[in-house]
Amino acid sequence: MHNDSSTTAPLRVLIIGAGFGGIGLAIQLQKAGQDDFLILEKAAEVGGTWRDNHYPGAACDVPSHLYSYSFEPKADWSRKYAPQVEIHGYIRHCVDKYGLAKRIRCNTEVSHAEFDEAKGLWQVHTRCGQTLHARSLVTACGQLSRPAYPRIDGLEQFAGPAFHSAHWRHDVELKGKRIAVIGTGASAIQFVPQIQPLASQLSLFQRSAAYVIPKPDRPYRAWELALFRRLPFLQRLDRWRLYLQHEARAVAFTRVPALLQLFRGSFQRHLRRGVTDPDKRAQLQPDYPLGCKRILISNDYFPALNQAYVDIVGTPITAIEANGVRTADGRLHEADVLIYGTGFAATDFLAPMQIRGLGGTELNAAWRTGAEAYKGISVSGFPNLFILYGPNTNLGHNSIIYMLESQFRYVLACLRVLDEQGLRYLDVKAPVQTRYNQALQAAEEHTIWAQGCTSWYLNAAGKNTVNWPGFTFTYRYLTRAPELSDYVLTR
Repeated sequence: MHNDSSTTAPLRVLIIGAGFGGIGLAIQLQKAGQDDFLILEKAAEVGGTWRDNHYPGAACDVPSHLYSYSFEPKADWSRKYAPQVEIHGYIRHCVDKYGLAKRIRCNTEVSHAEFDEAKGLWQVHTRCGQTLHARSLVTACGQLSRPAYPRIDGLEQFAGPAFHSAHWRHDVELKGKRIAVIGTGASAIQFVPQIQPLASQLSLFQRSAAYVIPKPDRPYRAWELALFRRLPFLQRLDRWRLYLQHEARAVAFTRVPALLQLFRGSFQRHLRRGVTDPDKRAQLQPDYPLGCKRILISNDYFPALNQAYVDIVGTPITAIEANGVRTADGRLHEADVLIYGTGFAATDFLAPMQIRGLGGTELNAAWRTGAEAYKGISVSGFPNLFILYGPNTNLGHNSIIYMLESQFRYVLACLRVLDEQGLRYLDVKAPVQTRYNQALQAAEEHTIWAQGCTSWYLNAAGKNTVNWPGFTFTYRYLTRAPELSDYVLTR
């Protein structure tokens, strides 16, 4: 896609990752008249988590009108909650419409990068041995890009097919098979109802029960789609309505966790309707406050578990063996196929890349007590590095696309400052970053996620490095423009 001369001249911006973050920023750069950028993508095509997670039943749990760029509305989503294939198609549509293909290098994984202080350039090295130079480096790797596998003895002992939901093998015949599923998170509750009718026996290994509430999903009717097409403002209106409706939940998640207990009734009714067996019902009762882990939405999960040949196993797993899963009570749960629904390494933000800033400091070393950034974007000691969907910018209550769009504007403004003031680099001041994160962690303590459960929001030390503890409009206000006094400006 590029001739080799482009590797020698420094780029203005190098973006790592071609998911919603990288593609959205690229479109905004182009709209601002900037086309001196390149996107590196480790996979064979664009789409990020929506390219990888093509397991049966994969769909979004944020309404489609909210889960799309404000600057690129789509009037023809087939359902209120878009399926994976449509979201992936939407990202590809954006690449085509804005002519981005020529600025994307696929099959190009970054291994490490270091900042050359004298030149004010990032040197970025790819696994295939290329080196690129860029004035600014933007990481848009997302939080759900590296599948997490459980730490269990004997993972490689299993004789049959074994795969993670994010590497789904459509070539494996599931019909009539005994299937073991490890994990009951957001992916599992989508694929389990799809594979349950095929299985002869399904064993579901659950560490802790999830709160699952009804999903207000349905196909859009033809007349609704016609209206959205003819009167685009109706879709904008619907987007605002959904935004406000979701945003109201932030009060419960981040300010008054007791309010979340109002959803308990909805969960209990949903469970009673879906599961008739009292023993199973008891196993599906969470033992932590609602909202402490991700709240899941599904209409078919409980009915799927209600089948007699579906077992919910709460006993801890001790080992994987050639023909099944061994639990602490000594039982062997026999299986022909093993599927991991164990989620992602969300708190290891930029691993396995190595990024070195001023004085050769390595980012993972700077983050050994847990990832932190200023506004989730800038890290002190790493000049001209901008992180999209970085530490503490994930949400429990609204659309991440809204957070990303707030970040696009902030990053573009920083890039403008670099150009207009002829700077070599800008680097956020350490005390500014510390103050910001102290306030942020103090706010985290009042949220539902700090109410004593372990979840993928928390790192090993129990620090919430993933979620934003407030309203999304507060974050948008905070990122409206960079305060130059927050940064060391080096000419």
